[in-house]
Amino acid sequence: MQVTRRQFFKICAAGVGSSSLVALGFAPGEALAEVREFKLARTTETRNTCPYCSVGCGILIYSLGDEAKNVHAEVTHIEGDPDHPVNRGTLCPKGAGLLDFVHSPNRLKRPEYRAPGSKEWQPISWDEAFTRIARLMKDDRDKNFIAKNDKGETVNRWVSTGMLAASASSNETGYLTQKIARSLGMLAFDNQARV
Repeated sequence: MQVTRRQFFKICAAGVGSSSLVALGFAPGEALAEVREFKLARTTETRNTCPYCSVGCGILIYSLGDEAKNVHAEVTHIEGDPDHPVNRGTLCPKGAGLLDFVHSPNRLKRPEYRAPGSKEWQPISWDEAFTRIARLMKDDRDKNFIAKNDKGETVNRWVSTGMLAASASSNETGYLTQKIARSLGMLAFDNQARV
């Protein structure tokens, strides 16, 4: 490498200048260093279950916002729950991408209804959705309920409708769901964990 006399003096001046600044306590690395705050320090931790498959992995959802007036809490981080007995902190690719699902602009946040023969979906309220579901279930049960079989024995069956329950529910929720479905007379009842 060929260094001219002028380049040599520039290199020496830069070296002496920077070393004297360090001697005076002006080290750029230390001066620009900053202690970053832990990204989950001010968040609220909520335990939940992954909504995707029937495994029922535990997740930790971290949200920022204290629910004060005019403050909307926002989910900032999602990770596997290390204390959960099913996944012990691990998540599959779909579970690891839950934050993208939460913030997706295509995510539905309210019920929608499409009239028969229509191509358009229209938003409806939760009250309208639950009322419509209850009305359709009652109409179907009234129309297709079988109280007695051909021999005259009481059977109380509703065979035109079935139910598929979620596997991520607790044992207590599963028990109540089973009792409700059977009390309505449903025979077609299954759980996602078995599918």
